[in-house]
Amino acid sequence: MRLVLATFNRDKARELASLLARPGLELVPIGDLVATPPPEETGATLEENARLKAEAAMRATGLPAIADDTGLEVDALDGAPGIYAARFAGPGATYADNVRLLLERLREVPEARRTARFRTVCAACFPDGAVEIGEGVLEGRIAEVPRGSAGFGYDPVFEPEGSSRTLAEMSAEEKDRVSHRGRAARALGQRIASRTS
Repeated sequence: MRLVLATFNRDKARELASLLARPGLELVPIGDLVATPPPEETGATLEENARLKAEAAMRATGLPAIADDTGLEVDALDGAPGIYAARFAGPGATYADNVRLLLERLREVPEARRTARFRTVCAACFPDGAVEIGEGVLEGRIAEVPRGSAGFGYDPVFEPEGSSRTLAEMSAEEKDRVSHRGRAARALGQRIASRTS
């Protein structure tokens, strides 16, 4: 089965391709097939945004498509940045801009109250109208300073529950085993496999 990866984020595309790799499944980044801008993320939830991106890629290519949306929910910020994690510091924000703003907002928050979670929803949309969903959650806390050089986004400041290391201090294999995106992709992969078995 050939599926389109409906993301223009190279880091995310690489991670998703690795997580979803299995025999009989060919994963093609949308940029390799069509020159189309990413759709505006107008959904009110992660699932709505993931479906919106997957459906747009399916329409543009005529192929089944997979997309994900990830949010960071920080308890001391009443769940912010939530679905706006990628543009927390504004349109065009870099990873560093978003991390800097997050740490500023948490400057006076003690360690015990820096709890947070990553939540990812992966959606696969098929030309026959079927939609499959996988969700993954990773509980943890926000570190006081960035640590590590692996990963991307908020990885340098996110310590998974039970670990003293940030996601950016883990190898790709370690991160994939525990990460929110890994859990969502594995759940989605099982649902896709059941369609082809």
